[in-house]
Amino acid sequence: MSLLLQILISSVAVYFTAWLLPGVSVKSFGTSVLVAIILGILNATLKPVLQFLSFPITILTLGLFLLVINTVIILVASWLLSGFHVDNFGWAFLFSIIMSIVAGMMERFV
Repeated sequence: MSLLLQILISSVAVYFTAWLLPGVSVKSFGTSVLVAIILGILNATLKPVLQFLSFPITILTLGLFLLVINTVIILVASWLLSGFHVDNFGWAFLFSIIMSIVAGMMERFV
């Protein structure tokens, strides 16, 4: 799948998930494109470091700690972008789960 199509799918997933959850806000669709790009960059750079550092706890929780890592990455993206706001850890946790489901469903149809 091309990079532009992946960014578009992620942007729509971010926009829809932010619309669905009251604790998450995205200023515009353009901001959701930036959120998708920032999340992609953070997933490529920060996520492997966090996974390496948390390897023992990830083993102990049978991989469930990876959800916490995804939540932390979303909170970092919220901190970096002014048009994207997540109220707290719980909303970021729900956002990561729902966005993954929405993006996965959209990828199946495309």
